[in-house]
Amino acid sequence: MSEPNDPNEQRVSTEKLPGRTRRRFPDISSRAYEHPADRSALVALRKLTGFDTVFKALSGLLPERSLRLLFLSDSVRVSDEQFAHLNAMLRDACYILDLEKVPLMYVTQDPKPNAMCIGMDEPIIVVTTGLVELLDEEEMRAVVGHEVGHALSGHAVYRTILLFLTNLALRVAWIPLGNLAVLALVTALREWFRKSELSADRAGLLVGQDLQASMRGLMKIAGGNHLHEMNVDAFLKQADEYESAGDLRDSVLKILNVLPRSHPFTTVRAAELRKWAGSRDYQRMMDGHYPRRTEDSDTRVSDAFKESAAHYADTVKQSKDPLMGLIRDLSNGAGDLGGKLRDRFTGPGGKPAASGEEGSGPSPEPDPA
Repeated sequence: MSEPNDPNEQRVSTEKLPGRTRRRFPDISSRAYEHPADRSALVALRKLTGFDTVFKALSGLLPERSLRLLFLSDSVRVSDEQFAHLNAMLRDACYILDLEKVPLMYVTQDPKPNAMCIGMDEPIIVVTTGLVELLDEEEMRAVVGHEVGHALSGHAVYRTILLFLTNLALRVAWIPLGNLAVLALVTALREWFRKSELSADRAGLLVGQDLQASMRGLMKIAGGNHLHEMNVDAFLKQADEYESAGDLRDSVLKILNVLPRSHPFTTVRAAELRKWAGSRDYQRMMDGHYPRRTEDSDTRVSDAFKESAAHYADTVKQSKDPLMGLIRDLSNGAGDLGGKLRDRFTGPGGKPAASGEEGSGPSPEPDPA
């Protein structure tokens, strides 16, 4: 393959194919793998009149050029000459998801395992040395697919804005009202971004097409490079225990613990991905039936919102969380409201329900891939 005129620009090549046969998804729309809450928010934003104009104006305030120069000057750009195995994975991921222009990718020195996709004009993928050293080839392939999924969905734009607003919140912390306004935006964007991570996890599975590798990668992000000490089934049981254990106090603590995070908890991500991998939607995609980009213009906001509402209704119906159980009881017309609240907070008969050790605050958040 001849080299492109612009040395910074790569286009998808079929020259380097994956080591085993993987299904490709020509013209796939990001709607195919997007979490319902993520999808409804993005469809609404894309349909909003004047949205592009506002964000182009805002892009002048964002330090994107500075970020690009920073990575160019102080990180290693992935190419055929540098981190060639990552470059092959990146091209492969773009080939499978039919993303024509391959984003620039950098490896930056940081022992903390992390990856991100940022940029207003064109997405940039950044992975840390901690992540590269932690994951094996198939696990890393899922992470690269995860980031390419962000790029295909247009998440890079909103992630860049989230980073900008987070930094702005720190700068205006001394202004009470200004800080509250910015924090409200940051909180809303974080809630959306947590859902977008679930979408990108699905994209990573579509690229890697190896559920066990995706599970291993999430376990390593949670517990480090000690696979011989970990078990996928036991790890997934933690997610089930996290959802169902405790009473309303624990439900409130879960909300408080997740609010400052940009990513969902790793056990929750693993459980969500396994559930999607076993769904009929995923099987239909693997059989070649999925939404196409050429049909995106026909997507209606109302349909996306209806699907999102149906998803949340189903979540409340099936959830084992005590707070969701109370919501179900109230929606079904619970008679003894006082008794219900007492049981949810303290357990049946007024005895405290079994829960985790009290008095321990939330642990510092890792910023996983």
